[in-house]
Amino acid sequence: MKILIVDDEKLARDRLRRLLDGVDNIEIVGEAADGVEAVKSVEKTAADIVLLDVRMPGMDGLEAAGHMAKLDNPPAVIFCTAYEEHAIAAFDVQAVGYLLKPVRKTSLQESIEKASKVNRAQLSAIEDVERKHSSKADAGRTHISARTRLGIELVAVDDVRYFMAEHKYVTVKYGEGAKKEVLIDQTLKELEDEFQDRFVRIHRNSLIAVDYLEAMERDGLGGQYQVRLKGIEDSLTVSRRHVADLRRFMQNL
Repeated sequence: MKILIVDDEKLARDRLRRLLDGVDNIEIVGEAADGVEAVKSVEKTAADIVLLDVRMPGMDGLEAAGHMAKLDNPPAVIFCTAYEEHAIAAFDVQAVGYLLKPVRKTSLQESIEKASKVNRAQLSAIEDVERKHSSKADAGRTHISARTRLGIELVAVDDVRYFMAEHKYVTVKYGEGAKKEVLIDQTLKELEDEFQDRFVRIHRNSLIAVDYLEAMERDGLGGQYQVRLKGIEDSLTVSRRHVADLRRFMQNL
């Protein structure tokens, strides 16, 4: 079994390594110090099991587990944490293990044995709980994950300029000049609910990032309102039903 160790504290990672020393059929394939690094490492190492801390700076363990659940071959997750309050979320997703620090060797081995086979339904449930967990936080998730031909791509929410609904998918426009994009299968309504303080709706098919909103103005032809976003050449159309709400929103910024 290939194991990835994830904890923001090196001493904690070293201790887990020592606990696994000498355990049969175990290969430690890597370490990660935060959630973003963990998701990337899971794909790179094809880890079967992730020993995952819950509280980490930036992307926490619950959010990272949700992104991992989208992989073609998602790993089993064993949470390792000093805090008991996240245990309910772990039980909700039927987590393979929820170990309190300091982790005991016998408990760790028992959890690894259980992790030898985890079904897809359990891993999908991790993603559901991760979304619920994130939606309760003031800022929501720190990253958006998208499945691309290269695997799972993580986009920092702070780097997103706008979301645009097209057919069955939503396009995430991000990066300098919003020249980068990925497709995700969430709805605009779900995104609007989760990031309500960071994005505002300007059309039935688009949400824009508040931090990049520069101005709303009327074009000289049809009188249609549009918004300008910082660093983006193209303007985005504001529908008539959202003009008044957007104007009030901008007055309160």
